[in-house]
Amino acid sequence: MKQTLDTVWQRRGTSWVWDEEARNQVCEAGQVWSLRLFLQSVGNWPEDLPSNDNNTLVVAGLEASLDLLTPDDAEAWLGDAIKEAILSFQDFYGGEAALIFWLPAGQGRIKFHPATDSIEWRCAAPSSESLLAFGRILWGEANEYPQEILLREGSKPAGLFHLRIT
Repeated sequence: MKQTLDTVWQRRGTSWVWDEEARNQVCEAGQVWSLRLFLQSVGNWPEDLPSNDNNTLVVAGLEASLDLLTPDDAEAWLGDAIKEAILSFQDFYGGEAALIFWLPAGQGRIKFHPATDSIEWRCAAPSSESLLAFGRILWGEANEYPQEILLREGSKPAGLFHLRIT
């Protein structure tokens, strides 16, 4: 998987971030939107975004919501409601804003397969043996596009960045 040290993820595209330092680079805690508010805003996006000089929207709650669903329901919900909301956000802002999903435990839940460049999400108990095809569901296995976000050379990945989901 490609890696990026560039800060473009802070201003464009969609990211899934699990590193607190990375999240703090783009927003203050009070600027984070709930997943509920994010989904309610589909089709009615604000002109001004709350974070990073009007460039970024950080959303929390995706991880907890996935944990409440069965693997089959989580897959359907990701592919329908969440992907639709991401596409709506991208379209409204014309690719000129960043959408960041804050996933505090994401590093332990996102599983990357180097041989195929596929990305999966490990479900919570009691379905912890189940994996959701995260990349296939959200970006249609366009595996050349997601990049691991690095905050500095040699650091562990802070998240995943995708410039444009189609």
